[in-house]
Amino acid sequence: MTTQTGRSWLLALLSAIALGAAMLHGGAQAATASAGKGASNSSAAKAVKRYSIEQFMATTSLRGASFSADEKRILFSSNASGIFNVYSIAAAGGEPVALTRSTTDSHYAVGYFPKDDRVLFTRDQGGDEQNHLYVRELDGSEKDLTPGDKLKAEFADWSGDDSAFYVTTNERDPRFFDLYRYDAKTYQRSLVYQNDKGYSISEISRNGRWIALDKANTTADSDVYLYDTQSQALKHLTAHQGVAAHSAASFDPESKRLLLLSNAGSEFKRLQSYDLASGVTSELEKADWDIVFSYYSRDGRYRVTGVNADASTVIRVVEGAKEKSVAMPALPGGEVRGLRFSRTGAKLAFYLNGDRSPSNLFVYDFASKRVQQLTRSLSKEINPSDLIDSRVVRFKSFDGMVIPSIYYQPREASTRHRVPAIVLVHGGPGGQATRGYSAMVQYLVNHGYAVLDINNRGSSGYGKSFYTADDGKHGREPLWDCVEAKTFLASLGHIDPERVGIMGGSYGGYMTLAAMAFRPEAFKVGVDIFGVSNWLRTLQSIPPYWESFRLALYAEVGDPVKDKDFLIATSPLFHAKEIRKPLMVIQGVNDPRVIKPESDEIVEAVKKNGVPVEYLVFDDEGHGFSKKKNQLEANRRILEFLDRHLLAGAAQP
Repeated sequence: MTTQTGRSWLLALLSAIALGAAMLHGGAQAATASAGKGASNSSAAKAVKRYSIEQFMATTSLRGASFSADEKRILFSSNASGIFNVYSIAAAGGEPVALTRSTTDSHYAVGYFPKDDRVLFTRDQGGDEQNHLYVRELDGSEKDLTPGDKLKAEFADWSGDDSAFYVTTNERDPRFFDLYRYDAKTYQRSLVYQNDKGYSISEISRNGRWIALDKANTTADSDVYLYDTQSQALKHLTAHQGVAAHSAASFDPESKRLLLLSNAGSEFKRLQSYDLASGVTSELEKADWDIVFSYYSRDGRYRVTGVNADASTVIRVVEGAKEKSVAMPALPGGEVRGLRFSRTGAKLAFYLNGDRSPSNLFVYDFASKRVQQLTRSLSKEINPSDLIDSRVVRFKSFDGMVIPSIYYQPREASTRHRVPAIVLVHGGPGGQATRGYSAMVQYLVNHGYAVLDINNRGSSGYGKSFYTADDGKHGREPLWDCVEAKTFLASLGHIDPERVGIMGGSYGGYMTLAAMAFRPEAFKVGVDIFGVSNWLRTLQSIPPYWESFRLALYAEVGDPVKDKDFLIATSPLFHAKEIRKPLMVIQGVNDPRVIKPESDEIVEAVKKNGVPVEYLVFDDEGHGFSKKKNQLEANRRILEFLDRHLLAGAAQP
C-alpha cells in the first residue's frame, strides 16, 4: 500500500493527464539514424482510414482490480458510462455489472471486503480532489466513512487478520495526514498515528506494529523512518551523505523485514531489505534501471517487482523463500500492469496495455495455467491495425545531453509528403513519458500529425543526474530541450519544419506557455492544458495538504519569497507581450493545483497582443478529465485548432 510518498506526491502535484511515455539510455545516434532512414525510404503517402473523436472516445478506460472473497468476481473501475463507476465481473468471464451509477462524480473502486461482498470506493466532487472513502453495503446502500467538509481521505491497507482496515485523513490538521484503524464490522475507528511532522504514511506491517514513513527533503532526496506503535519510538533508517532518494516499498508477510528503494551511491534505485530485529540492511534486487515497486501477494507466496526499463514497466514475479522466478503466461503484445493476486494466491488479475490497445483486464489461474481476457476496451469501430506503434528515439540537445523520447509517426508521412508535428510535454515537472495507449495521441496521429512525446531533462526514469538536471532551471534548459526537439524532427525528412507546435498538460502546459513567451520563434502554435502561467501564485496557493512537500518543491522550482525575481523572470504571464503565435488554453474550474486565474489571466494578456486565442473551460472538471464528454470536446477542439493554424500552409520539397 502507498499513500502520499514524496516522489509520488511530486508526480501528482503538477502531473498531466497521463499524456504519454518513455525513457531511454545510450545509443542515441543509432536510434536517431534509424528513425530518419525508415521514413526517407517511403516514396508516397499511404492511404489512411480516419476515425472520428467519437469513435476514439467509444474506447473504455479501466483501472484497479480486487478479487471477491470467494475469488469468483473481480472489482474494477470503468468509464463505460461516460464517467468512472465501480463494476464487478465474473473471473470466468461475462458482462460487467455496475455497482455504482453516478452521472456526475467519478467513483473509483478500492476493493472488496476480505470476507463478504461489501465494497470500498472513493470519490470527490467535480474534480476538487477532496476524496472521501465510502462503503457500499450488502443491500446496495452507501455510507461515507470519512464525513466532513474540506478533508481528504485515502484507503491505506487491510490489517493482517482482515478484521480492520487503515485510512489516512487530514481532518485534524489540513496540512498533515493522520492514520486511523477502522473496525471492519462496526466501522468504529481509533487513531494509530498522529502525524505532526509532515511525514508521508507509506507502509503498514501486517501485524500492525510498524509504520514506514517517507520524508521528502528535496524532489531528489528523501528518507525513510520507522515508527513502532508499541514503544512509540521513531527511527531514522536511511541516514546518508549527498543526494539520494529513499522510499518504503512494502513489509514482508511475517512483519520481519521492510523492503526499501534506494539510489544512494548509484544513478538508479535498487531494492533493499531492512531486518526489523537486527537493524541490518542488505541488498535484495537491482536492475540497470529504476526498480519502482515491489510487494508480496497476500498469502506471501509471491513477490512482484516492477522495473522502469526502456519506456516500459517490466514485471518480475518470484515464488517462495528461495524466490524462484515465475514464468508469466504468453500474452499478445503489450505491457503488464496493475497485478493483483487473489487472497489465496490461486489467481492473478492484471491489465495488458499496448500502444495500439488500451488496458484490458485479464485473469490467470495458476493451477490450470489458463489465462483469460475479460474485457475489450478498444472501440469496436476502430481497427487496431490502423493505429500506430511508437518507437523510442533519442537526440542530442544544445549542450550534448541525450534526450530520450517516444515518437509516433503517421502512416502517410514520407519525404514526399511531409507532415506537421507536435512536441508533447509531460507533467511533473519530474514526470515521464512512457509507452502505452493514448487516445489523444492516436487521434492526432490518425489525422496526420507526428507526435514526439519528449522526456526533457528533469524527467524521471533515466537516473539521478538526469532527473536533477532541471533543478532551478525551469523555463530555460528544459525548454531548450523542447526547442532542440524541433531540430531533431526536421532532421527526419518527413516533418515539415515550418509546421511544428508544442502542447502539454500541467507542467507541460507551463512549458507550452514558456515556449510561446521565451522562444516565440520556435513553434507555430501552442496548446496549454491547465498549465502554470504564474509560478508565484501557484506556489503560494498550493493546497494545505501539500505541506509535507512544500519546501522540496520550493527547492526545485523556486521559493516565492526568496526567489521572487527568478520566478517572475520564468513565469510566462509576466512576459505575455512576447507571445505572438496562436494559443489554445484548456482549464477546469475546480482545479485545486493550477487554479483558474492561471488560465484566465494568460488568455486576457495574450488577447491584448491581437493573437488568436481559444479558451475552453469545463465547469465540472479539476486537474484533468474525468468525464468522456469533456475529453471528447477538448480533443475535438484541439484538432480543429491545429487544423486551422498548423495544418495550413504546407511546405513541400
